Amino acid sequence: MEKIEAIELAALKLLQQSPSEAKTVIDKEYPFHKIVSQGRNYSDKEKMEQFIRDGFIDRYSGQKLVNPGILKVLSNYMPETFPYHSHWKMEECHNAYWEFVPTVDHIYPVALGGADSMENWATTSMLHNSIKSNWTLEQLGWKLYDAGDYTRYDGLTRLFIKLVRSDEGLLKDTYIKRWYRLSVDFDKG
Repeated sequence: MEKIEAIELAALKLLQQSPSEAKTVIDKEYPFHKIVSQGRNYSDKEKMEQFIRDGFIDRYSGQKLVNPGILKVLSNYMPETFPYHSHWKMEECHNAYWEFVPTVDHIYPVALGGADSMENWATTSMLHNSIKSNWTLEQLGWKLYDAGDYTRYDGLTRLFIKLVRSDEGLLKDTYIKRWYRLSVDFDKG
């Protein structure tokens, strides 16, 4: 029986004043499976490793993403034109943070029993991570794009490093400093 048919049949049983039969239909045809979440636990270093491994490509859209620090540099120089908000409030933060800053997502959601391991991680934008939430790729009709090649596109990491080296005062910003250190540690160029 299809899931939608199970819902329809259960609703019809309720209409017939038969809640116990409705429950039986759901229990048999479309049961709820409670899953204990393993939680999410990765460091900034592991995030950067993932971004490099995926070549700063959004694995859900194929779009290029950027090193998190470079946008904050733009915000530092142009706070009114390119605003930043520490909690990324949409009405107070430039859309680029949502569209181009990479984040780590669990391909198969942890909330559905997916592993919190590198094999289940994918780089994606905050926008796509937010949309995907706890849904599977199949449920959304999405696919997993191939990883990029960091040697061909580095997410503007080298440009970010050059910008900070040209103005070390930027390192007073803890967000920039964190991503600068990670970038320098990982950049091979």
